[in-house]
Amino acid sequence: MTHSPYKLLFVCLGNICRSPSAENLMNHLIEQRGLQNQIVCDSAGTSAYHVGEPPDQRMAAAAAKRGITLKGRARQFQEQDFEAFDLILAMDKENYRNILALDRQGLYRDKVRLMCDFCRHHRDREVPDPYYGGSDGFSYVIDLLLDASEGLLEYVLNTQETIA
Repeated sequence: MTHSPYKLLFVCLGNICRSPSAENLMNHLIEQRGLQNQIVCDSAGTSAYHVGEPPDQRMAAAAAKRGITLKGRARQFQEQDFEAFDLILAMDKENYRNILALDRQGLYRDKVRLMCDFCRHHRDREVPDPYYGGSDGFSYVIDLLLDASEGLLEYVLNTQETIA
């Protein structure tokens, strides 16, 4: 039996700050453990505001301070993403509602979770959007996403016996 990789999709509003950061942070953790063939990540936005744009420079600078390069180009979440991904991680409750609104039949509700559900140390329930704030907000989002990504990786490893 062939095992296809477990696929994670990180979703925020514009796909230039939070979700590409989550995607790249998660890829960093996956590479550290040599799991690139078992877990695949992508990101998308619920809006089309920034389609084709690279990650926000302020977000990239905050990630670079942790030795992580933000790669990718913004794209919009599509209905076929429900089928293509095993787990869809919304950055906040509005993203969560917008994703589920596209699931008219309610077939994929179990696949959609809030990113902060996987935090181990932070008590936040949502990843705040740093777009209109100062540099501290971007650094905080990186810290929060690192915490959630570590918890998420453990969750995936514990639930997918083929990976561990």
